[in-house]
Amino acid sequence: MTRRIASALIPDLRASLVVFLVALPLCVGVAVASGVPAELGIVTGIVGGLVAGALPGSSLQVSGPAAGLTVLVADAVAKHGIAALGVLVAGAGLVQILLGLLLLGTWFQAISPSVVQGMLAGIGLVLIFGQLYPLFGHPAPGDAIGKIAELPGLITGIARTDGGGASVGIGLATLAVIVTWNRLPRRWRAVPAPLVAVAAAAVLVAVLDLPVAKVQVGSIMAALEIPSPDQAGLLTDPAVLGTIVTIALVASAESLFSAAAVDRLHSGPPTRYNAELIAQGTGNVISGALGALPMTAVIVRSAANVGAGARTKASSVLHGVWLLVFALALPGVLGVIPVPALAGLLLHAGWKLLDPATLVRSTRHDRAEAAITVITALAIVAADMLTGVLVGFGLAIVLAAWRLSHVTVGWDHSSETSVHVRVTGNATFLRLPQIVRALDAVPHAARLHLDLTGLRHLDQATRATLERWTAQRRRGNVEVHTALPTAIG
Repeated sequence: MTRRIASALIPDLRASLVVFLVALPLCVGVAVASGVPAELGIVTGIVGGLVAGALPGSSLQVSGPAAGLTVLVADAVAKHGIAALGVLVAGAGLVQILLGLLLLGTWFQAISPSVVQGMLAGIGLVLIFGQLYPLFGHPAPGDAIGKIAELPGLITGIARTDGGGASVGIGLATLAVIVTWNRLPRRWRAVPAPLVAVAAAAVLVAVLDLPVAKVQVGSIMAALEIPSPDQAGLLTDPAVLGTIVTIALVASAESLFSAAAVDRLHSGPPTRYNAELIAQGTGNVISGALGALPMTAVIVRSAANVGAGARTKASSVLHGVWLLVFALALPGVLGVIPVPALAGLLLHAGWKLLDPATLVRSTRHDRAEAAITVITALAIVAADMLTGVLVGFGLAIVLAAWRLSHVTVGWDHSSETSVHVRVTGNATFLRLPQIVRALDAVPHAARLHLDLTGLRHLDQATRATLERWTAQRRRGNVEVHTALPTAIG
């Protein structure tokens, strides 16, 4: 029995080591990009494995700090201070738990894909603009517009920045290794590309003694920012509450979209969305209680987990164990990681979020949906995450309303004395003026055939208008025949 259990755990053990190696540089990179100590990214990864990984929900996805939340966290830390981070994250976790208990997890599947794609693309753009500055060894401006405006000076000023050339070289080399490594034969890709790239950059900097910034690292315990009772007063600030809700919604959407993607990669039990939402919320409550970063399920780590042969949730939990052992036994290793290497890593993550190829395909398929994606992304860059997503939602609703109310009215002479009128689509009050104008343009004839069999929906207002119009024609001695569809909403 013991041997059989051990044999069953071997695939999960092997997969957990792969996920640990993928997660380690990403945890550090996300923390640095978020403007918090690198150790807090490790703490979030530990909680994501030990807590969210152990709870019911998705069987094979892996949670931790995500590049998609760096923009929100960096902005929140800049506005409210790092001491407020724990309250924000714990509050977002409580919102997620409430959404799960109210069985609203499955509703995230109904969010317009164009808005989601725009949200991810906007995050990717902000991430790219932000990480160009550490890549060049230069401090970044505080807002996205400033980062874009100062890009020309950043590029032309490489020679005037101490170590600027070396920093750019290390960052681009890291980026090149990641892109190239993922195209190598499968046996090479058994070692994760992020680990290879960051390790190679660290060795290169050490051997050549290059003047580039390195990750500042200290004690894991000293880095914890456990919220004090006084910080509960932040919850009376509407801006803080708005940030909490935004983090909760973005983290939930990213986690559940990741779950849907991971379910397509394996043949095991499908995700229980509401349970997964509660698991993510519980993880965020604990992460917030430790003053660490918010977590989501992350598709990169989850796909690595499935690809490495994981069979159960044990692999996710074990990856959290390895992160904990590393944080306690080898924290000094983080201090050799070059900052521009992490910038290169996150530039790659930002490009993946931006996903231009998908945008091009969606433009060919549906230009209106693609326009919503682009406008959502640009609104996030110009304003903030919440504003951009709300703009996207508004446009998606308008587009849906327009399409749901799309109707066509056409007519032709079926003979010299009769007219055939066809109404197709969705006849609603939103298109009533257009319908009335079209009907008024129908010429008079002795016989009129009104064909409504092409209608998918006919509301009461439009039905009454059609009845008044046919009654008016009958009063003019016109013989009217109406063909209705067999079933209509």
